[in-house]
Amino acid sequence: MSPAVFSHGDLRLYLLALLAESPQHGYGIIQALTDRTGGTYTPSAGTIYPRLAKLEEEGLVTKTADGRTTIYAITDAGRVELASRENDLAGIEAGLADSVRLIANEVRQSVQEAMKSLRADLASAAQSERIAAKSRPRPPRDDARVSSREQLQRADASINAFRARVRTDLRTHVAKGGELPSTVVNDLDDALDSAAHALITALDALPRSGR
Repeated sequence: MSPAVFSHGDLRLYLLALLAESPQHGYGIIQALTDRTGGTYTPSAGTIYPRLAKLEEEGLVTKTADGRTTIYAITDAGRVELASRENDLAGIEAGLADSVRLIANEVRQSVQEAMKSLRADLASAAQSERIAAKSRPRPPRDDARVSSREQLQRADASINAFRARVRTDLRTHVAKGGELPSTVVNDLDDALDSAAHALITALDALPRSGR
């Protein structure tokens, strides 16, 4: 168990809080913990089931069989325990919120770094092309058009690869229960606009046929 998510004894109390909302089977509890911590903490069955067994021994939780599935539910004694530690539970909830915010900041930073790298790559490529263009003879017009079409295909492939990579990263993050705040998407929009502006500026600086 990661101490950054649950301190000693906190998981026990949080399990009671989850079961107070509704009865759950073991996998449902694990999934709920994963979702509520933004993917920061995914407990193993070996972590959850011994604690549920201990809660059952203390009379705070009951379990019933539903086919092959075991359903856990909080007892009246469990609700009394939960009510007596309401302040402790509020502190745990605040800690989980902090964990989710840290995840959002990490995602935002990752997107910003990716966009910064893209802008630097575009600027470097444009500069290299300007230098190379000055040192080589200008090809016949038809050859230049063929070369431009080939480079356009390369550019399309690069853009599609970048789009697929970012889309996969974002979808994977959300699928794992991570938060995706609007600030992250806003940063992505701004970075893409900046990258597009850098590309247009670089293209405007290049020589064109017919000049």
